[in-house]
Amino acid sequence: MIMSKYTKLQRFLSQLPDFVFEYIELAYKGESINTQIGYSIDIKVFLSYLHQFKFKELTSLEEFTPAHMDKVTLRDLTGFQAYLREYESEYETLDGKIERRIRRNEAKGINRKMSGVRGLFSYLYKNDLIKENVTDKVDFEKVHHKMKRALSAYDTAALLDCLYSGEKYFTGRNLTEYLKNKQRDIALFTTYLGTGCRVSELINLDIHDVDFDTSSFIVTRKGGDEQEVFMPVQVENELFKYMQERLEMENVKDSGALFISRVGRRMSAQSVEAALKKYCAAVGITDPDKCKPHALRRTFACNMIADGVDIKMVAELMGHKNIEVTHRYYTEYATKERKRVMRGFDIAGHRDEA
Repeated sequence: MIMSKYTKLQRFLSQLPDFVFEYIELAYKGESINTQIGYSIDIKVFLSYLHQFKFKELTSLEEFTPAHMDKVTLRDLTGFQAYLREYESEYETLDGKIERRIRRNEAKGINRKMSGVRGLFSYLYKNDLIKENVTDKVDFEKVHHKMKRALSAYDTAALLDCLYSGEKYFTGRNLTEYLKNKQRDIALFTTYLGTGCRVSELINLDIHDVDFDTSSFIVTRKGGDEQEVFMPVQVENELFKYMQERLEMENVKDSGALFISRVGRRMSAQSVEAALKKYCAAVGITDPDKCKPHALRRTFACNMIADGVDIKMVAELMGHKNIEVTHRYYTEYATKERKRVMRGFDIAGHRDEA
């Protein structure tokens, strides 16, 4: 029997010390189950490392106490950073099976895991459970951000053409599947391109979150805050068409969910990505970064900046709490401007004289 992610989280936390359970419950309240599971796994990896190399006398991870955390040194933490580059881990799949695999992390992955550990120590220190937060002394790995491209105007036009006129692109079973999901996918991906929401925010939309009187819908942002998102006219029109279809669906298992999969359940992030890859493949978009849902969010941001929208407003529209994150999209837009300037540059120095 496949267990729910919430059940998996509770079972996972039951194998860890009480102070970890309390930390996850309090520090990540309002975050998605996936986020809570992710940080729980990171902390388990840390405790397993300490068990293996420092506290060998313990018989299980549940025996860890805040007093053990008080004995962790800077050397232990830097050793853990090195360990994270490659290690073997044991994990439980959604269907309850135990598997082992080799894990490897680049700088970004190491920093994410260290962030979870630092959060745990901060929680313990603020609650007077340890005397010192030794993680404050740790330097995080330097991350080199890889530049990822937004969809070009040509890419976007091709993708939309495939969404609206898939009969030109698909045959056989692919055509049958396209026709069955046509209005859903048009509504889903135009909403993505037209609002810049995260995939998690879109798949978690319920029918009652959409209000056509105000031309908006309510999403739950990272951290649990709700925000009203206003719809461009095209997005509103396509969502309205899909809503009529959605309300007539039968045998729907997740009755409140807006975007429904072929088996009658709320769409997952994986199913959204699979659908997007199908459309991208049909129109010849081969860049792996452009075939992921986040590319549509990136495209929204770049288009907003290109239209002259103030970067603070773009940050608000995208639900960014840190405007520095939004600046990355500005950098991507600036690349196009650099190209425009350089393509028109005359190296011979010929200039129009006034």
